[in-house]
Amino acid sequence: MLKPQILRIEAIHVPVKRAKTLDTQKVGQIAESILQDGQTVPIQVRADGERFVLVEGLHRLEAMKALGESTINGYLVQPRQH
Repeated sequence: MLKPQILRIEAIHVPVKRAKTLDTQKVGQIAESILQDGQTVPIQVRADGERFVLVEGLHRLEAMKALGESTINGYLVQPRQH
């Protein structure tokens, strides 16, 4: 079972293809939810040298940025083997 880790937001890279799917209205809704309940679902990242690459959780990541947070809960997952 994966254990959530606290990750520095500045160390997370968002691939351009994933960033194009951003819905600012959804970010606002998630930010409101985080203010009320905290971050309930960790994002998923994979290691890439000294940084992490976002796998899942773009809207949660952007909501935390909008709230001025410097860290986020996340799972470190392994890259897919093709």
